[in-house]
Amino acid sequence: MAAASSSTGASNPSNPVVFFDISIGGQEVGRLKMELFADVVPKTAENMRQLCTGEFRKDGIPQGFKGAFFHRVIKDFMIQGGDFVKGDGTGVFSIYGEVAFPDENFKLKHDAPGLLSMANSGPNTNGCQNVPTGPNNRPKLPVVISQCGEM
Repeated sequence: MAAASSSTGASNPSNPVVFFDISIGGQEVGRLKMELFADVVPKTAENMRQLCTGEFRKDGIPQGFKGAFFHRVIKDFMIQGGDFVKGDGTGVFSIYGEVAFPDENFKLKHDAPGLLSMANSGPNTNGCQNVPTGPNNRPKLPVVISQCGEM
């Protein structure tokens, strides 16, 4: 997965738009564009934005989603990715110097197709993993994670 940012296509012009260029088996299959809801969850959106652009650096090395993959795929439900630390869903990283950062709020719900949320292991454990729902997929159970954008 390659990631970067763009300033076009947002429903709120002040919100950043980022993207993943997705490939399967080395073959490009498309671009996933995501508006980040910085107007509602600014800290969460900024973490996602900087990990998409690779502008956050640790020891001078860009950190982010470029080269990461979706480690969890559940047909007709969701995909989960972004663990560029370990690659298996156990890695956590944020731009805030902590391993994880606290939940901002739960004003937005992960309850419809085309949404992007942070995946975490419980309250206040947000990091680099994310859960985009597909255009025809709707979570079958309530999902308690911080929503940060939409596709």
